[in-house]
Amino acid sequence: MAQPGQPPQSLWVSLMPFVLMIAIFYVLVLLPMRRRQKKIQDFQAGLKVGDRVITTSGIYGQITRVDQHSVQLQIADKVRIEVARAAIGGYQGQEPVVPPQGGGL
Repeated sequence: MAQPGQPPQSLWVSLMPFVLMIAIFYVLVLLPMRRRQKKIQDFQAGLKVGDRVITTSGIYGQITRVDQHSVQLQIADKVRIEVARAAIGGYQGQEPVVPPQGGGL
């Protein structure tokens, strides 16, 4: 309640702290998360035959076939496995594009 003799605060002034918190949250959390997700999607969409990659589970291999949702990796002579595109974490010898998931033992 407003004190006697003081004009009541406008709705905009009372909502300003809430709007400011949402803006800070967006800039500090949501914007970097969207950028990282876009980088991962671009990486996984750009996979091609012959790329030497590592999966998020730590399997090294060379891409021998690319499908819409999966890739085939040759991990040894005459040994090929099929993995989801989302399981490819990065190129061999470079920083992983997909950050490792927490919860390791």
